[in-house]
Amino acid sequence: MDKHRIHTDNAPAAIGPYSQGIRIGNLVFTAGQMGYTPAGEPAGEDIATQTEQVLNNLSAILEAAGTDMAHVVKTTVFLQSMGDFATMNAIYARYFTEPFPARTTVEAAALPRNVLVEIECVAVLPEG
Repeated sequence: MDKHRIHTDNAPAAIGPYSQGIRIGNLVFTAGQMGYTPAGEPAGEDIATQTEQVLNNLSAILEAAGTDMAHVVKTTVFLQSMGDFATMNAIYARYFTEPFPARTTVEAAALPRNVLVEIECVAVLPEG
């Protein structure tokens, strides 16, 4: 199978040797997204603002790949502090519908750029 790079100007550009997303077959894998605007500026210093921006970034990448949040099957959430879980979870719940994606949430000792949250996902392309 061929790997296809996913890129959109509606999410922050990759800042290293990686892609915003990769499509292979009917699967889309995103890079971890942080609370930065598409222009590369911090979205805010609180968990709510960062989570909202992260999920908007993921949505933009998925749209560029030809899918959307309704087709996400797995997410991995990295939190700087599990104390932020409830706030992150409340915002996260607004972006997904039943059946919710499988999810792993872990507390990380440190995240890039000292952000509070990073989320990556795997989605499928819609049939047809």
